[in-house]
Amino acid sequence: MKYETQKIAYNYFLIATLLFGLQVVFGLITGAKYVWDHDPLINILPFNVSREIHINLLVVWLLFGFMGGTYYLVPEESETEIYSPGLANFQLVLFALIGVTAIVGYIFRWSWGMPFLEQPTILKIGIVIVALIFLFNILMTMLKTRKWTVIQGVLLGGLVMLALLFLFGIFFMKNLTEQYYYWWWVIHLWVEGAWELVTGAIMAFVLLKLTGVERELVEKWLYVETGLVLFTGIVGTGHHYYWIGTPHYWLWVGGIFSALEPLPILFMVIDTLRDVREKKIEIENKTAVYWAIGCAVMHFFGAGVWGFAHTLPQINKWTHGTQITASHGHFAFFGAYAMLNLTVIYFAVPRIKGVKLVRNGLSLMALRTMTFSMILIALSLAVAGIVQVYLQRVLGMDYLTVQGFMKLWYAVFWASAWGFAIGAFMYIVDFFRLSSTTSARAQQ
Repeated sequence: MKYETQKIAYNYFLIATLLFGLQVVFGLITGAKYVWDHDPLINILPFNVSREIHINLLVVWLLFGFMGGTYYLVPEESETEIYSPGLANFQLVLFALIGVTAIVGYIFRWSWGMPFLEQPTILKIGIVIVALIFLFNILMTMLKTRKWTVIQGVLLGGLVMLALLFLFGIFFMKNLTEQYYYWWWVIHLWVEGAWELVTGAIMAFVLLKLTGVERELVEKWLYVETGLVLFTGIVGTGHHYYWIGTPHYWLWVGGIFSALEPLPILFMVIDTLRDVREKKIEIENKTAVYWAIGCAVMHFFGAGVWGFAHTLPQINKWTHGTQITASHGHFAFFGAYAMLNLTVIYFAVPRIKGVKLVRNGLSLMALRTMTFSMILIALSLAVAGIVQVYLQRVLGMDYLTVQGFMKLWYAVFWASAWGFAIGAFMYIVDFFRLSSTTSARAQQ
């Protein structure tokens, strides 16, 4: 760690870790509702409430991780301290309070109603304030730099895009089709636009610092990533538009172009590792490298391959809105963004705490357990979705009857979710073990 204000990132990682654990708990509760014959929590946490808490916790903890990664990355890239540590800490407290208020509000049915954007308007205004504080602090820090880097530029572009797109999810519209048209500007263009740029920039920085390869090697893939996001990410929004009454050509356009964005990050990692092998570079923090490799591979298969497989027009007309969509969502979010946050945490926290992290057994066990369990989650939901498509949409059986035929695969899904929870628990234990270390020592 080169700059004192990089320590700000730790508190963001801490809250991200706690919210990640809470998200897993609500995921288990929500998953149980698929396998219980009687739901004992029906009057306290009905399915729609537990689901919206589970999903919103996902979004919030990922944003905390992105912010923490940014506060760690920017001082080193800009070669200066964070412009205002006070603003960074105020932003953290304000965002945490908004998140807690939203979750408690959902339990008492205080919700806007739109999936992923259930936060009442007053809380959304608070989120906008948090975003403005964050962008101001980062921009003022970057303006102090003597030399701008590609990593800085792509990161700032992604963060600005993220903040601007959220504005389209604030306003209530009477026409439902119009509402959903702009709803996708947040939901799709966040995860296949802004978040991809942020992910690319953070991954490039982590690989650069972990391996010591030439900056040009990782930056060339950032250029490709930016181009693909600006083209395929935006055009790919179309595979949602067909279903809200817009022209049918959107389904073709969106289905074909939306699967290419994960490729640059995968090639960035492959290219970096090839350079490491050719130059025989010795990597000290192998734990973070394993997480980075896992992130690139799972990102490619979860967001790219799994997404492309069911957004092709001939397939998507049957699968849209089924458990196949849920399979893709779990696979993609974990591989693309959750694993990125865990990668940057295992890169940055040892440096902040003065720990010489070489090869951490518990972390690697958590990596294997969560990855294997997530693959089982994705496969079980996919099979459940295939059963759902054939019986309900091809044969025309009614919804509740079909749900009975899906029970076996829901049980496999829930068992796999418990496996994932065990892996997440390992990570949380390991995070606090690293956090409690004050002297430099090797983790074998």
